Amino acid sequence: MSKPFTLEINNGIAEMIFNKPPVNAFDSAGWFAIADEINALGQNDKVNVIIIAAEGRGFCAGVDIKELAADSGAITKVNKGNYDTFKAIHLNPKPVIVAVHGFVLGGGIGISGAADVIVASECATFAVPEVDRGAMGGGAHLQRMFPVQKVRYMYFTGEPIDAQEAYRLGAVERVVPREQLLDAAREIAVKIADKSPMMIALAKEALTGIEDGNLEDKYRWEQGFTHEAYACKDSQEARNAFVEKRDASFDKK
Repeated sequence: MSKPFTLEINNGIAEMIFNKPPVNAFDSAGWFAIADEINALGQNDKVNVIIIAAEGRGFCAGVDIKELAADSGAITKVNKGNYDTFKAIHLNPKPVIVAVHGFVLGGGIGISGAADVIVASECATFAVPEVDRGAMGGGAHLQRMFPVQKVRYMYFTGEPIDAQEAYRLGAVERVVPREQLLDAAREIAVKIADKSPMMIALAKEALTGIEDGNLEDKYRWEQGFTHEAYACKDSQEARNAFVEKRDASFDKK
């Protein structure tokens, strides 16, 4: 099976580019491949900084709902793939810069929230439609980007916020035109790559250690509620409606 990304390493900067059309939504095997590569880059002496970007209509639409609609039992593998990917970014000894455009959804939020720096194109939007997909997850990583009440509003409504609002709230370092996105990420990467790798590694470990709470434990807590949701008929209805491109129908008695 081909990997859902391309990879290049030049002058100490690794660029992982998602390229799974049409929306960069990954099945469990895709998530495991991404996690394995990011972990390997963290141990590669030729890499000082990692950039994650994407081709196509948007950065990442999260998980492949069709895989889950066909087999709800696949949620265990998907959850593990997500967990491994986000952890590989957050705890990577190398700084990770995420360059996002278009939609940033679900797992795309996890990747962004786990990263060290986010650069966004003017067309980027951030959202967590998990409730409408019959799942949970992403809140821990979203809360690393935005204030808690904003996170709850986004989670309960599923409504997106745009790049300028994300910049105003402090999650995004720069907002640039789409054609300048990768160059903006590279400019930041060069600044970091020019510094002592040992000092940057120590700085990242130190900064991660002083964060409020354990991001991985928080996400594990959320994932438990995904399993609970999948035992409910409303979760299956939400997934079916999404795949069938119709409005979901819930018993609200």
